[in-house]
Amino acid sequence: MTINPVPGRIKQARVSKGISQKELGIRIGLDQSSASSRMNHYEKGRHTPDIPTLKRMADELGVPLAYFFCESDKTAELICLIENLSETDKKTLIHRLKESNNR
Repeated sequence: MTINPVPGRIKQARVSKGISQKELGIRIGLDQSSASSRMNHYEKGRHTPDIPTLKRMADELGVPLAYFFCESDKTAELICLIENLSETDKKTLIHRLKESNNR
């Protein structure tokens, strides 16, 4: 059975941004009175946010949506780095990776 990476990724991105659970919850549109507890439930894995909620978190935290689903830290880091590349640089990277995998 695979462990759900979403709770840990939410916390990792939030802590990296230096904001509290409550602040993140409020920023993504949760009610101020329940924002902290709801975010805590997401980070503890008691509840799983739906995709639109995760998208709001991703936008607020400056990470791509796919980041939340990465099982490895290296893949999560790569996803963030790739997302910040220009379309031209992404095409170049894809080409280089394909060449490297064909060796």
